[in-house]
Amino acid sequence: MVDVIVAIPSFRRPKWLERLLLALAELETNANVSVLVADNDSEKHEAFDLCVRLKASGYRWPLTSIIVPERGIAQARNALVNHVLARSRAQFIAMLDDDEWPQPQWLNAFLNVQRETNADALHGAVLRVFEHAPGTWAARCEGIADLRGTTGPIDMIEGTGNVLMRRTCFEDLALPCFDPGFALTGGEDRDFFTRLRAQGKRFAWADAAAVHAFVPASRARFGWALARAYRVGNSDMRVFLKHGPRAIARARELAKIAGALLLFPPMLAILGAIPNRRAMPLTKLCRAAGKIAALFGSHYNEYATTHGE
Repeated sequence: MVDVIVAIPSFRRPKWLERLLLALAELETNANVSVLVADNDSEKHEAFDLCVRLKASGYRWPLTSIIVPERGIAQARNALVNHVLARSRAQFIAMLDDDEWPQPQWLNAFLNVQRETNADALHGAVLRVFEHAPGTWAARCEGIADLRGTTGPIDMIEGTGNVLMRRTCFEDLALPCFDPGFALTGGEDRDFFTRLRAQGKRFAWADAAAVHAFVPASRARFGWALARAYRVGNSDMRVFLKHGPRAIARARELAKIAGALLLFPPMLAILGAIPNRRAMPLTKLCRAAGKIAALFGSHYNEYATTHGE
């Protein structure tokens, strides 16, 4: 029987975290499951206190909570990884965000695809649940639209929201696994998977391993989607530069940015009359702007703001 530990970073969203933990308690699986929560708020430690309460009330799975004083998503993820490697023998580590909650067959679906593909790391579907329905412009944007894929091998995993990974993904990397330089900007997950891919690790998509993700009203807006696109471009470029690309790769990336700046303004003029198409050129332009900012050393701290509770 396989051992899986579910690792969850959390910051000041105890209601959402409780929904996630209660959903994990309803999993339909024969795996040996344990749960680890990293509370990144040493002042209020609401996530830590919630875990203590649930554990005392007879929570289904072994439940451990730790407090991570240093603020940052990379810091919380590293604390989770370090704790698992030092104190758990689990062969697999799943990572969920505290605004997500899985369907009952979530873990079995992951494990089935892992056996079929022999992948080292897998990503599952993310189905959005909205506090208020997004507007037409925002509905198809990244971070607001559902995240789906075709089950099977893939070239790259972009993020750590809803993933399952072999323990060796962490054991084989030089520490820290997640770069603390991406503390509040995001991008630590793309950097992590870039390093795994360089080691020859294999990736897969498991579309049936679905989670729901709550989108508060503050995020279901086109303005947030544009800021998100800017941040993704900014952090992607920082990851790109970090790994010392060759001159030809740099030239190719600069050509892509130039192409976006030249191509997408006229596309906006052409597609502006089509409600479900007009957002694409604007988000592409924002992503290009984020990349340009990163070239000049500017960082965008998206995670300095907490959405939800």
